[in-house]
Amino acid sequence: MNKTYFIADLHLSDDTSLINQGFFSFLENLKQNANSVDALYILGDFFEAWIGDDNHTTLNQQVANELNQLNQAGVKLYFTHGNRDFLIKRKYANACGMTLLPEQTVIDLYGTPTLVCHGDELCTDDIEYQKFRKKSRSWWWQTLMLNLPLSYRQKKAAKIRAHSNQSKKMKSQAIMDVNERAVSNMFTKFNVSQMIHGHTHRPNVHKYDNNKTRYVLGDWYTDLWYIEASNEGLELIKEPL
Repeated sequence: MNKTYFIADLHLSDDTSLINQGFFSFLENLKQNANSVDALYILGDFFEAWIGDDNHTTLNQQVANELNQLNQAGVKLYFTHGNRDFLIKRKYANACGMTLLPEQTVIDLYGTPTLVCHGDELCTDDIEYQKFRKKSRSWWWQTLMLNLPLSYRQKKAAKIRAHSNQSKKMKSQAIMDVNERAVSNMFTKFNVSQMIHGHTHRPNVHKYDNNKTRYVLGDWYTDLWYIEASNEGLELIKEPL
């Protein structure tokens, strides 16, 4: 029975050695079972921060090598940008052997049209963040950032993360979660009954009227979260790192 896997919000960095190793072990397991694995979808915030494909680090290269090996074993790889790694471009994606997807993508998941996205676009109550999201996803802002010196981008990314962490302390949990009207509109816009996303760090399976289901992936801070999909359905799975 073939399977497809979904992960998000790993926030890989040089400071997350346990998560990094957990991820490489996860990939190794998929590689060993590659004959029965159709695809792996990475739905954003894969890295804690990504300041450009020209930022060559040992970790970035190791991740690319491991993903490319999985792809060479026959597993298709897909990536959706998150709010931490929206500057990943085709150069790094090619090194990983993965295909970059639009912000929202409808896939045929074993006969069920399924919307996959990072999920931050659903958090419409967080007005401050949505303003930054609109700016940071624009071609002009990204072009400007990527043409600045690497050292400047490193400092800029650190300031943005610090501001984000401070801002979160001032916001209610409800504001940082999805807006249910935005969710309903997304189901309607793409005419699907199934949605998979991350971003909120609130792993759960939400059931709605008309047989609609929203699957939310968890982060990897303390546990390994993934979705395993097959002809028999979807399962949100939690394992210790």
